[in-house]
Amino acid sequence: MSFAKWIGGALGWSFGGPIGAIIGLALGSFVDNLSGDGTPLLGERQTRQSRHRDPYRQRPKQTRRDQRAQTKSGDFEVSLLILASIIIKADGKQDQRELDYVRQQFRNMYGKERANHAFELFKRVSKQNISMRQVCLQIKQMMDHASRLQLLHFLFGIAKSDGHIAEVEIRQIYTMSGYLGISSKDFESIKAMFYDETNNAYKVLEIDKSVSDDEVKRAYRKMAKKYHPDRVGHLGKEHQEGAEEKFRQVQKAYEHIQEERGFK
Repeated sequence: MSFAKWIGGALGWSFGGPIGAIIGLALGSFVDNLSGDGTPLLGERQTRQSRHRDPYRQRPKQTRRDQRAQTKSGDFEVSLLILASIIIKADGKQDQRELDYVRQQFRNMYGKERANHAFELFKRVSKQNISMRQVCLQIKQMMDHASRLQLLHFLFGIAKSDGHIAEVEIRQIYTMSGYLGISSKDFESIKAMFYDETNNAYKVLEIDKSVSDDEVKRAYRKMAKKYHPDRVGHLGKEHQEGAEEKFRQVQKAYEHIQEERGFK
C-alpha cells in the first residue's frame, strides 16, 4: 500500500479542523485529494469554498453515538502521532528511546508497512509548531471517551520509555488530559499504572485506602468496565490488544488489594 493510499483510506473526521491542517502541511504535495471516498483534505476544501475560512474552525457538535460511528482507526492513529510528537519535545529534546518506542508500538499495533507510513508522517509532523489546545479540543469533540483514555495511556508510555517521566512531561500530559475532557481521577489512575509506589493500587481503582472491602469491589467492577478492551472495539482489533494492558493493570491493582486485605 502506497503512502498516499494509506492516508486517503484510513482517515475520517481528522481530514478537517486543526488536525487536517497539520496533515496537509506535513504531506506537502500529497494534499490534493487523498481521501478514499473523495473527501478533500482541509487545504483543498478551503480552496473550493473560501480562502478566508479559519482553518481551526471546529465541526458542529455531535452525539456520542455519532462520534463513535465516525471515528476510524486512522483518526486514532493520526491523533496519537500528533500528541506523541508534542510529548517527545516536552523536555526540550527528542530522545532516541522515545522515538524507538513510538515506532515499535506502531509496529505492534499495525504491522511493519503501516507503521513505516505512520512514522514517516510522524517525522514530518514533529517539525511543526502545533497548537496542543486546538488539536485536543478537536479530539475531544470527535472521539469517544474510551479511546481518549487509550491515547493518554500511550502518551505516558512514551514519556517513560527513556526510563524516567520528567516533571515537564507530566505537566504536559496533564494539560492535554484537561483539553481532552479527561477527569483528574482518570488522569491519576492511568498515571499510577506507570509508577511502582505505595497505594498506587488504590489510585488505579480511583479510591482512597480507607474505603471498605465492598467499596473496593464496586470500584474494581466500575474500572474493569471502563477499561475493558471491547470499549475500543470500533477502532479495530489492534487497538483492543493495546487496551488490554490497561485492563491488566486494573486486575493487578485489585488482586494486590485482595492479597493485602485478605478478602476474596
